[in-house]
Parts: sequence; structure tokens; C-alpha cells
Amino acid sequence: MSNSWIQAKMPEFVRDTFRDFCLAGSALEEQFETFDRERSVSFEVLNDLIGTAMNKGLLWRLKDTAHLLFRNTPEDPLSGRFLDWGLGYIFHEAFKLREDSYQNLNYAPLFSNLRGKDIALPESSIGQDFVQVVEQTEESMEREISRIRFIIARCRKLLPIFLKDHKENALLGRLIYSQNHLIREVFRDEYDYLVETIYAEEPEMLYVLAARSLRLGGWMEKAIDATKQAYKLNPKNHNVLQEKEIVDNWTKRVKV
Repeated sequence: MSNSWIQAKMPEFVRDTFRDFCLAGSALEEQFETFDRERSVSFEVLNDLIGTAMNKGLLWRLKDTAHLLFRNTPEDPLSGRFLDWGLGYIFHEAFKLREDSYQNLNYAPLFSNLRGKDIALPESSIGQDFVQVVEQTEESMEREISRIRFIIARCRKLLPIFLKDHKENALLGRLIYSQNHLIREVFRDEYDYLVETIYAEEPEMLYVLAARSLRLGGWMEKAIDATKQAYKLNPKNHNVLQEKEIVDNWTKRVKV
């Protein structure tokens, strides 16, 4: 694919990478919390998240989009290099976790049922060595989950640093506004740091950019709501006033 096409699609790559990171982070953490309680994860869920080369899942698409984004950013920021590696690492570690979950699902119960049967047979004593390996699968899963959690936590700190150079991306602003519940769920106590790092002294611009994107997409009611939130934050910002004038004029025409 041409570099000009990649550069033209850059705003979408930024939006898609951030969105998919949040979706994947939420889905993975749900599985990790299940492991904390039950010492198991769902093979089916992980299989869907990863997918195949012919039918890529969320994590696979995230990895591929991240490569396109971070390896073609003109400024080549250090945060992008780390994020490119980190998101790829999450994918490959999840790949190993999926395989371990398959082993745990299909073979651990089998060997558990065979334990102690026909112990006089020579093959029985040899088979007990297999049991030891299967029992180590749970330990491997715990290490893989720990590593993924660690990398996700570091990516949460790196993403705001990278995204501050894309603060004028209207698609990004619309995403943070429209999917605010998801993003707060993933970033938790770091949500304020995310917004402050990206928009600095003008947090109202998040809502201005969201309103513009929503308005251009024909979602006027949502654009009006985003504009109201921007106005509450800073009624003196000329960008806020400009957007407010546009949506106010639209409202008047609709009423007429």
C-alpha cells in the first residue's frame, strides 16, 4: 500500500488503534478477573479475540493497525515505537494464553481422571510424568496474564503521550466522547491524565471536536449535547462559541 494512502488514513488509524486497545483491554481484563477467581479463562473468548490469518479477531486487527500507525508516523516518536512493540507483545502473549487455556480445558481433566488408575502398569508410571507438565499449565497462564496486564498498564501511560500530537483529530475526540464509559473503564484512575495530556489547557476541545464530527455525520442531537458540555467547560473559547452558533442556528431552522 502507498505511503500517501497511509498518511490520508492516519486519523482513522489513530482512532481505530485507541478504540481497539480499549475494547481489547476490557475483554482481556474480564478474562483475567475470571482467572483470579476460578483459575481458568475461556478458550472460546480468547479464540474470538485472536482469530486466524483468514478471519482476524480484535487483537490481530489491533496489532496490524498499530504497525501501520506507529511505523508510518512522520515524527517517529519514541512513544510510538514502544506502543508498536507493546501492542504486538500483547497479541503474541495472548496467543500463548489461548494455547494454554486449550490445554487446560481439554487435557487437565483427562489426566486428572486417569490419576491413580492401573498404577501397576508400566505405562501408568510414565504417564504420571505427563500429569506434571499439564499441572504446570496453570502456572504458565498466570505468568502470561501477569505480563499482559503489565504491558497494558504501560500502554495506558504511553497512549496519552502519543495522542497529544493528534489532539486535533476529530475522530479521536468523537470516540472519547461517544465511548466514554468504555474508556473510563479501561483507564480508571488515569482517565483524567489521559484527557489532560491530550488537550492540555483546553479540555473543552474534546467536546468541540466530537461535536464537529457528529454534526458532519448527521448526528445533530448528539452534536448539540457535546457542544453544551464544551460550553460548560469554557464559554469564552472561540471554537466553542463557533460550534454553539452553528448548532443554535440549526435548532432554530428545525423549529421553524
